[in-house]
Amino acid sequence: MSTLAILILTKNEQDNIISVIENAKQCADEVIIIDSGSTDATVQIAQTLGARVTYRVWDDDFSAQRNFAQEQTTADWILYLDADERLNPELIAAVKQAVNENDKTKQYAMERKSVAFGKKFSYGVLYPDHVARMFPRGTVTWVNKVHEHPECKLKAANLPGHIEHYTYKSWQHWEGKLCLYTTVWAENAFKNGRQISMSGVFAHALGGFFKMFILRRGFLDGWMGTYMCCNHFFYEMLKYLKLHEMNRVHKQ
Repeated sequence: MSTLAILILTKNEQDNIISVIENAKQCADEVIIIDSGSTDATVQIAQTLGARVTYRVWDDDFSAQRNFAQEQTTADWILYLDADERLNPELIAAVKQAVNENDKTKQYAMERKSVAFGKKFSYGVLYPDHVARMFPRGTVTWVNKVHEHPECKLKAANLPGHIEHYTYKSWQHWEGKLCLYTTVWAENAFKNGRQISMSGVFAHALGGFFKMFILRRGFLDGWMGTYMCCNHFFYEMLKYLKLHEMNRVHKQ
């Protein structure tokens, strides 16, 4: 009988850890926590709930954490779940069925719906997307330090149900992620030799706003959706400004 391990990356996730482990245990044979140095009660709570905890030092590389996670299990299937995500009942049933069918010619994607500041979003920056998360072990490699994505040559299939992504608990939480993601993105872009002008900074930011507000109809999520599109303008501008600053300092 085939087996499933659910892999969860953590750092200071004590507010989420009970819920995500209990959710994962509804379909997993093994729940593995890959912690990157929590200073709160994340590790102790996870161990109490029966999850296996491993450690990898954080080096600003989400893909490295996910690739390391895959090496920590011998299960037939692996499913990546973030600490702020939950599988809904329909998706849990679909995951169980897919594992039992054990068709290792496939990888599986799932719809993900975002919940932030107490609101479920349907458009714009936090519109529902599909994410590839479940693979036969050893068939996937993650790439990019931030906004990482999986590369897998197997045929893709979608599972019914969805992941609920509780992405931002507060504006302070949003600000922390903004600072982290823009810095990691800029450092990676600079390392790869990317150049940007000040006019390019503004053009990227304006293009990002147009994409979220018009093409993805962010305005349909009301004033909060509109505000998130404005925040996306700032996010795009900040990451390119950081890259521009690195280019300027390097040329001095």
